[in-house]
Amino acid sequence: MPPILQCLQQSTTMMSRRKILLLVLGCSTISLLIHQGSQLSWYPKLFPLSCQPLRESPHRAKHTAVAFLKTHKTAGTTVQNILFRFAERHNLTVALPHPSCEHQFCYPRNFSAHFVHPATRPPHMLASHLRFDRAELERLMPPDTVYVTILREPAAMFESLFSYYNQYCPAFRRVPNASLEAFLRAPEAYYRPGEHFAMFAHNTLAYDLGGDNERSPRDDAAYLAGLIRQVEEVFSLVMIAEYFDESLVLLRRLLAWDLDDVLYAKLNARAATSRLATIPEALARAARAWNALDAGLYDHFNATFWRRVARAGRACVEREARELREARQRLLRRCFGDEPVLRPAAQIRTKQLQPWQPSRKVDIMGYDLPGGGAGPTTEACLKLAMPEVQYSNYLLRKQKRRGGVRARQEPVLDNPPPPPPPPRPIRALPRIPQGT
Repeated sequence: MPPILQCLQQSTTMMSRRKILLLVLGCSTISLLIHQGSQLSWYPKLFPLSCQPLRESPHRAKHTAVAFLKTHKTAGTTVQNILFRFAERHNLTVALPHPSCEHQFCYPRNFSAHFVHPATRPPHMLASHLRFDRAELERLMPPDTVYVTILREPAAMFESLFSYYNQYCPAFRRVPNASLEAFLRAPEAYYRPGEHFAMFAHNTLAYDLGGDNERSPRDDAAYLAGLIRQVEEVFSLVMIAEYFDESLVLLRRLLAWDLDDVLYAKLNARAATSRLATIPEALARAARAWNALDAGLYDHFNATFWRRVARAGRACVEREARELREARQRLLRRCFGDEPVLRPAAQIRTKQLQPWQPSRKVDIMGYDLPGGGAGPTTEACLKLAMPEVQYSNYLLRKQKRRGGVRARQEPVLDNPPPPPPPPRPIRALPRIPQGT
């Protein structure tokens, strides 16, 4: 008798289906289809048996302490929404910015725990924009926090930054006809280091990660190597935006979450008329050369990402990513109709789902709920497509009620910002001296 049958024959008497499943994992990697009653679940709850199991126990509890460094224009808003929904379902506290910081942690200043609203401390999760400061985050977050971030190919990311922040970054505003090609032909003619919002025009990834975005790996290769080491020391996973679904597979494995925990709707996406359909090769080379520090970071972590996929089993990860895409499409149809499409904000009737528009030249798309409907399903679908500002405000109100601080007067930050200008993506606070 084959060893697998001997193993099962000796051990399956009076065992439950789940125990038999776990036994099969130990005896051999054979294919088995487990039915839940008479129907299959609409999302896979367990790893396919042909995949390598987690090193940890299959019964490992879901990890709930997560700090996500939300980098700019990298699909970070979609990841943030995944984390917000998970936190809400599990009654976890999400760190949210003090009102003086708007919906970001006083970016572009270095992060400080003082920027966190008191009603959201101590937190389990953090997922809003900030400039990384390891010591301050470790002071705020639980000791077992898992740190995660996401990177995007620098040329595509820079095209998105140039479009999105064109009205707010002085370096971009100086360019005739808002031409990305003109900027990249002679970036030094428009760029001023240290200027307001200058970080959006040069090595933004490095800046978000707490690095010096003015350093060049061509002049100082050791600096890039050191920055990479610092990132690797802290972050358990660096996701790659171009391989978003594969990144979510690795994320859910890292955190021992179910596949339904990482289902998503694409958020904060520009309309086709607001972006380049393709970036010419010469323009991409120029963007990478100007953002050489970001390019070095991306190339390194893209390579380590695929080594991690290989360790998990590439066929397994690809299969699970395909299952994620199929389950996501079913969810989108269930929430937004048989043919779910992203719509311009003006066509979205549900006010809570209308995305913020950075300027008249950039259209940010979103989803809308079909007419009618109510109850838990509608509420879940609303959260699935809720933009960052609305969801952050909602969570803050909810957490303030839960903490009984609705009527508490907000503390005043040192060096408070001036009265806000007209709506804009972010607003910087006055810089403070080092060491204060």
